[in-house]
Amino acid sequence: MIKVENLRKTYQMGDVEVRALDEVSLTVEQGEYVAIIGASGSGKSTLMHILGLLDVPDAGTFEIDGTDVTQFADTELAAFRNRVMGFVFQQFNLLKRTSALENVGLPLIYARNGKNTHSARKMLELVGLGDRMSHHTNELSGGQQQRVAIARALVNNPSIIFADEPTGNLDSKSAKEIMEVISELHAQGLTVILVTHDSNVASHAHRIIELRDGKILSDTINPDAPAVPKIEKNETPSEAHKGFGIQSIRESLILIKQSVRSLLANKVRTALSTLGIMIGVGAVIATVAIGNGTKAAVEQQMSRLGSNLLMLYPQRRSRGGVSQGSASASRLSEADARAIKEEVAHVTRVSSTVDGNTQLKVGNQNWSCRVQGVDVDYEEMRSYQPQIGRFFTEEEVNSRARVAILGLTPVRELFGGANPIGREIKINRQTFTVIGVLPEKGSSGFRDNDDTAFVPISTAMRRLFGKKYVDRIEIQIDEAENMDRAQTDILTMVAQRHRTGTAENPFQIRNLAEIQDMVSETSKIMSLLLSSIASIALLVGGIGIMNIMLVSVTERTREIGLRKALGARRNDIMLQFLIEALIISFFGGCLGIVLGAGASLLTERFAGMQVLITQDSIFMAFGFSAIIGIVFGLWPARKAALLNPIDALRYE
Repeated sequence: MIKVENLRKTYQMGDVEVRALDEVSLTVEQGEYVAIIGASGSGKSTLMHILGLLDVPDAGTFEIDGTDVTQFADTELAAFRNRVMGFVFQQFNLLKRTSALENVGLPLIYARNGKNTHSARKMLELVGLGDRMSHHTNELSGGQQQRVAIARALVNNPSIIFADEPTGNLDSKSAKEIMEVISELHAQGLTVILVTHDSNVASHAHRIIELRDGKILSDTINPDAPAVPKIEKNETPSEAHKGFGIQSIRESLILIKQSVRSLLANKVRTALSTLGIMIGVGAVIATVAIGNGTKAAVEQQMSRLGSNLLMLYPQRRSRGGVSQGSASASRLSEADARAIKEEVAHVTRVSSTVDGNTQLKVGNQNWSCRVQGVDVDYEEMRSYQPQIGRFFTEEEVNSRARVAILGLTPVRELFGGANPIGREIKINRQTFTVIGVLPEKGSSGFRDNDDTAFVPISTAMRRLFGKKYVDRIEIQIDEAENMDRAQTDILTMVAQRHRTGTAENPFQIRNLAEIQDMVSETSKIMSLLLSSIASIALLVGGIGIMNIMLVSVTERTREIGLRKALGARRNDIMLQFLIEALIISFFGGCLGIVLGAGASLLTERFAGMQVLITQDSIFMAFGFSAIIGIVFGLWPARKAALLNPIDALRYE
């Protein structure tokens, strides 16, 4: 069954090379009971580890049923150990905080033979622990723990049992019971390779191989041992490593359960890692919500200004370093507004505008606010359709009618919020009739957009302010793509109309679309900045996960070695630790969503800031936390997966 030739294994101990195995050659037939004995340091454990595929030789050949197993890849070696070999260790190597049944069922997680916990129960009953299945390892005696280890070694029906000092940590009574169990297993047809330094233990074997200084000193038959039973071969190496695919749902659930148990074993450390992710996710959601709310508020305010608007002003000039004001070089008139509307292509609406601060009076109530004189087109251009009443007509503009439309602030201050339609109001001691109430526009910065009143442009110029020229002309263009062309045409036309005789155009145009784009871009930059700051918090949480997982790998090195000895592949080990990282990220993400939403709502309520929580921000933060768990859990998981089984088992 086993054939090795000229095996060599050398360890580097500082500057000294220690040859643990020196040209060892032997064969083991199927069904044999072989004891490998020798003093400490003779190489017997190293030989067993190589025969059990837990370690690799530096040189030599190793065949099982004629197949050279030294050519196997890591996955094939793990599969072979799981299906063909069973291990009984001196230190028991049972998982803490788990029951005897779960320990025995551990190899089944990595097997593809269709067995379930029923097989584990059967093995525990076989070794006389049917009544101790649910007991944790710390509730079992040394002999019972070794029986659990034997049941675990048998659960996948292996062909070979490797026992490394199986009685080394047991009292004489327990040692006798364990040796009886091993002898019974051999009698049932199993191949047993036992390593011991105790000649009494070795006497149970029918063949005894003695090692000294890494060489076989003797290989003798024990005449007192029972005869080798005649059995059929279980399976060949080629069969042993077939059929290993993706883990089933049942096995994945077992891994998740074990991951949760491992995390709960270190509650404070796990809670701190979860807290880091929770704060990061909460910060991302809160900052994105504030950024989105601010952006929405800005867009809402910008939309109230109207779309595709140009504002034509007289150019400000200076003489001798002293500003001459916007109308000192040229002036705009209502005739200019009419000409622009009639002669410039793509212009849909035009409104001449003048404004000034005036005193409004109703009875004994006074209020100072900004009064604007505008044209009829202003209503549609700026979305100022009155919520109560109406806007003034073209006839009222031409007749210089004393009619006014009030914003919500003067309505509240002068009328106490009552309906003012049809009421009279004095503006600069002139009586006006209120015909409408403007829609709410809110505030922008320190300016109250509702603290205003509109009157016809002609009324404002001739009756209120005594102006012959307008302050500005507001122009609406049909499509956004025509804004630049219309702007050029307007400037050219007004320069020709006024014939200023200067090379520089005496008028300027402000493009509200450009202002809107600039404000929107600024809002995006602020949102990005806030999100970046929050992402740093999430990144710190991810680093915390990585640190925790690295500590966990170090603490559980022997457990990793045990799992690999029982058939866990590298992918299985990586999956185990990735699941733990993802569990932390998942719960941290869920708590972070609650924290972020709560912080956003509190900000809106107490700070008066508009917030907007979107599904995209939640999915982004949650997805980011999952990525953090995978990325920062990957390195510790990979580090664990690359551990050599025997080096991990020897780790202190």
